[in-house]
Amino acid sequence: MNKGLLIVLALVALAVPVTAETYRISGTSTFGDGTPASFQDVTVACQRGDSNCYQYQGSEAMTDNDGVYTLIINADDDDNGTEILLTLRGEQFLHVIDLDTFRTTMDNRMIQDLQLSQDPPMPGFGGGAGCCLLLFALVFVSTLLKTVAGLATPRGRAAFQGFREPNYHECPECNASIVQHQLVVHFITEHDYDPVEAGEATGLVLRKSWSTEQD
Repeated sequence: MNKGLLIVLALVALAVPVTAETYRISGTSTFGDGTPASFQDVTVACQRGDSNCYQYQGSEAMTDNDGVYTLIINADDDDNGTEILLTLRGEQFLHVIDLDTFRTTMDNRMIQDLQLSQDPPMPGFGGGAGCCLLLFALVFVSTLLKTVAGLATPRGRAAFQGFREPNYHECPECNASIVQHQLVVHFITEHDYDPVEAGEATGLVLRKSWSTEQD
């Protein structure tokens, strides 16, 4: 009778499922110079031949902008003392699952900071900032060369000082090339136009030039 009862109790004990706990590992990850390792993956790896660790292999978390990460796994009493490797940018950090200490923590997490031996990667010159700087440099050099070339000629120096070369128009009477502001005087003095006729003739010449420019 007692033997049968013991067998039943043993079967009941084996049938009771083991409840796993949510085990958190949190900390700050930094490069060798102390800057945060921002937006990097922290993954779990196992030492060779450690079968107790395999259930956690591949678990991962990503660091935030300040390099802070929180890795969450499920662990039970059988996993207490299991060694896992926290992997960050190819470097590994040993962590031993310690449920006894974890259960006494105030914020339900184990603290483990990850300090890399490597320095942060240099920003690529082909990035957006590098392209903008290169484009700015090219535009600046091109503008500088054009300015220097313009200042080498009298016309360019005059334009740089704000002087514009006047427009010339062909006189319909004598086909002479007359500067624009002298057209009215030219019609009066050279072709005996009265002032009103000279103004109208000048207007016709200017309207023709404007029509040609728009075409």
